[in-house]
Amino acid sequence: MIKAKKKFGQNFLIDESVKSKIIQAMPNDSLPVVEIGPGLGDLTQKLLQSGKLVSAFEIDLELCVVLKRKFESEIASKQLTLVCSDVLEQWRGDSLLDQEYHLVANLPYYVATNIILKALSDPKCRSILVMVQKEVAKKFASQAGDKNFSGLAILANSIANVEVLFDVGSEAFDPPPKVTSAVLRMVKTREFVQNQRDGIFLDQDEFEEFKRFLKEAFKAPRKTLTKNLQNSYEKSLVLKFLDELDLSFSVRPHQLSIDLYHLLFDKLK
Repeated sequence: MIKAKKKFGQNFLIDESVKSKIIQAMPNDSLPVVEIGPGLGDLTQKLLQSGKLVSAFEIDLELCVVLKRKFESEIASKQLTLVCSDVLEQWRGDSLLDQEYHLVANLPYYVATNIILKALSDPKCRSILVMVQKEVAKKFASQAGDKNFSGLAILANSIANVEVLFDVGSEAFDPPPKVTSAVLRMVKTREFVQNQRDGIFLDQDEFEEFKRFLKEAFKAPRKTLTKNLQNSYEKSLVLKFLDELDLSFSVRPHQLSIDLYHLLFDKLK
């Protein structure tokens, strides 16, 4: 019997109703699916049964042996491609696959944010459907004014429709985690960097600068936005921006809208 490994942050999803709800929440089209961390292959099996072409990335070599045996015929027919490697190692280029795809995953909590950001930046990834810690899901789906509004929400909501679909209790997993999970869905409407008409940024360097800008803006959420930005950007320009929009100089990072963050970045860059 395979036991979950703490070093990989494994918690196997065992609730059949939750698995079915995840499958039902996926886009109904012919694009292939990337599954990260297939584990024992239960969700993989449902994806294959629905007729999807699946590329599964599994870091645990012991689980890879189980998956190769379980899906021998699907691998032979090329309906399933099993990659026994760390997905982040495979993601060194701009895209994980050479064609458009949808991503689905029950993500280990310790790498969830990094993987979601990678997928958001991947121009071939059209949607993201992931099980994550509830607090992480809320951060990505939050809106301006929410206390947990952050740079993660700005990045996600700038290019995608983001929603928390439902919570999943610890009893749905083996072993049960100590936190509540949630299923998060992001459907992209455009890209960060694509072209001047459809993209937000002109090039990758500008996008990376925007991420650094957001990191500075939210580095101390309880402090004012001006205080957070003044060490990296001209304070007078920040104050001028706030004054022109009739905003208080004591505005906190979570109080500024997504559109205003893009506008402020344009003023400061």
